[in-house]
Amino acid sequence: MFDGLTERLGSVFDRLSGRGVLGEKDIDEALREVRVALLEADVALPVVKDFISKAREDALGEAVIRSIRPADQVVKIVYDGLVEMLGGEEPVGLKLALNPPSVILMAGLQGSGKTTTSAKLALRLTRMDRQKVLMASLDTRRPAAMEQLALLGTQVGVDTLPIVPGQSATDIARRAMQAARLSGYDVLILDTAGRTTLDEPMMAEAAQIAQIASPTETLLVADSLTGQDAVRTAQAFHERLPLTGLVLTRADGDGRGGAALSMRAVTGLPIKFLGVSEKVDGLDVFDAARVAGRILGQGDIVALVEKATQDLDTAKAEAMARRLAKGQFDLDMMSDQLAQMKRMGGMEGLMGLLPGVQKIKKQIAEANVSDKSLDRQSAIISSMTKAERRKPDILQASRKRRIAAGAGVDVAEVNRLLKQHRQMADTFKMMSRDGGKGFARMAGMLGGGGAGAGGLDRLKALGGGKVPTPDAAQLEALAKMADKLPGGLPGGLKLPGLGGGLPPGFNPFKKS
Repeated sequence: MFDGLTERLGSVFDRLSGRGVLGEKDIDEALREVRVALLEADVALPVVKDFISKAREDALGEAVIRSIRPADQVVKIVYDGLVEMLGGEEPVGLKLALNPPSVILMAGLQGSGKTTTSAKLALRLTRMDRQKVLMASLDTRRPAAMEQLALLGTQVGVDTLPIVPGQSATDIARRAMQAARLSGYDVLILDTAGRTTLDEPMMAEAAQIAQIASPTETLLVADSLTGQDAVRTAQAFHERLPLTGLVLTRADGDGRGGAALSMRAVTGLPIKFLGVSEKVDGLDVFDAARVAGRILGQGDIVALVEKATQDLDTAKAEAMARRLAKGQFDLDMMSDQLAQMKRMGGMEGLMGLLPGVQKIKKQIAEANVSDKSLDRQSAIISSMTKAERRKPDILQASRKRRIAAGAGVDVAEVNRLLKQHRQMADTFKMMSRDGGKGFARMAGMLGGGGAGAGGLDRLKALGGGKVPTPDAAQLEALAKMADKLPGGLPGGLKLPGLGGGLPPGFNPFKKS
């Protein structure tokens, strides 16, 4: 969603980084481009004016003028401004009642994703917070709306209120409240009706339901792709309902992201969740610091670790680790890795969480690194026999032609996959020498330092989306290891440099 803004801001900061000292004219020029970038991203004009005014005041301060790298300080100022605009350092979670059931009222226009978001939220509360959840559809107007929620409830394993034809929305709300109390549910999610546009009957019905249910949380679900219309919708709902937070859906779309940047500042309401896919588990807690890090091309390492942790099959991972330590890596193991990447959001989703990827997007596109390429690779491996997957060396021309026909690809793609597998296998063999010291060195450089939760705790301590500056020895060792990789990265990709000429220990994303 923020790709355009990230690219534009990245070019601004790249130009600043080549200058030793920034004068007032340089800062004004840079902030003018930041202003244009925010406006092009569809951020509300009053929000942009306040942002630029504060950023200019901070950028002209004495601390910046005397710093070693003023350009890095400007990046930090923009980062801090984005975090403040988006709601502050700490994410705002759901508030649940001390005496259950807690009632969560979902409001919004038709088509914004209320019903799907209700199911996603129910799954999250059930899986992560161990809450017993009941969902109820109060949408008596949209055809099959109640059936849709019941179907989603079955899909995520969450109970839904039985459908009684002919009941009004207010009667369903009363019945749902009674059922939640009698059956000992911790949370009741009420999915209200919406319209394609704002109208008085819808608002009056939602206000009446809010009076009956006395919700602990009233969340407005808004489509982030609608731009400033989403902001106007939020303001209109906020005037009639006691809104407590926002949920932005379709955050993985190709919109300009201005709604997300404007909503918090314009309405004063915290953004609590982002809908990031059509899948039932595609709901992320909104963290302003991590989103700001993504906008500035710093990636989101914590989100990457969380995805890996959620989808990790511990037993399979341990078995694979033992085999890798012996230098073993066959095509079955490669297939498992491809499947793991798809579960974590695919190549494109993972790339978006890595620092500096925006700067090599063109190289990634040219190298044809995409989710479709992963699917083709999986299809190629699936077309092989067990013996061929265990011993790829037996694959001669006739076997390759059969595999290519089975996977629906050219023989050249089969050869590329086999070459990539050989390079990976050779790398793991090299790292397994000397008792696996290569793996230990890599774990140290990636922040390992401990088994189990220790490494994860260290990553979480980074503060979200912020990568610690590696020391010179780590960078040198990493460069040497990269030079030894047979054939380099797929497609000849070069990862962006980590040093960037920063003073030792300087991190522009660290609060001073």
